[in-house]
Amino acid sequence: MTSIKLSCVIVDDEPMALNLVESYVEKTPFLELKKKCSSAIEALDFLNTETVDLLFLDIQMPDLTGLEFSKMLPKNTRVIFTTAFDQYAIEGFKVDALDYLLKPFDYAEFLIAANKARRWYELLKGHTSKTSTVLPEEKEFLFVKSEYKQLRIKLSDVLYFEGLKDYIKIWLRGNPKAILSLMSLKSLEEELPKSDFMRVHRSFIVSLKNIEVVERSQILINNQRITVSEQYKSKFLEFINQNSL
Repeated sequence: MTSIKLSCVIVDDEPMALNLVESYVEKTPFLELKKKCSSAIEALDFLNTETVDLLFLDIQMPDLTGLEFSKMLPKNTRVIFTTAFDQYAIEGFKVDALDYLLKPFDYAEFLIAANKARRWYELLKGHTSKTSTVLPEEKEFLFVKSEYKQLRIKLSDVLYFEGLKDYIKIWLRGNPKAILSLMSLKSLEEELPKSDFMRVHRSFIVSLKNIEVVERSQILINNQRITVSEQYKSKFLEFINQNSL
């Protein structure tokens, strides 16, 4: 099966930023640049006649901000925000952005965000990219943003993920303090191998390999009790039955 190709548009009112992102797109094989726009109004006019997979979208622009514009997009057009102002991060994730790049960012950071978009569309369209070195069921680690750094998280060390509105807490074996990252639990769930992790509550995704005790509707992991909510109970019980003597 051929590798997925994502059509994209860059929107930024700063010419230098526009050209930089264009150079990043051009060196990324699975991205296809359809247009670069200096305003959200120009991009909106283009998208009235063209369908695009992905927008690299600046937030602070005159007339129509990137946040306002993102709310007008079709549901299958996803957004990666680019901005110099970190106070917009929470708002960005409230509109379900795929990622958030804080200027100035380098190509490595750009590529991490672009790969996240590619994986999302592969899952959506049922593609398996030959160029992808790590498939969802084979993942051993993830890079997550925390305090302006990209931290490499080994999935075998994860006990559970806890959702807190627009943030998640990542609890690791042997680490008494959680890692805090600006991300939605829903977007994280799409990235995790289904054989190793399961959503058991609107606020929790647990590592199935690290469950110590199941008691009634509660899971015990590292002395933390996590309730399995009704919405996820049948799927969790199926997992228990499949692995019981």
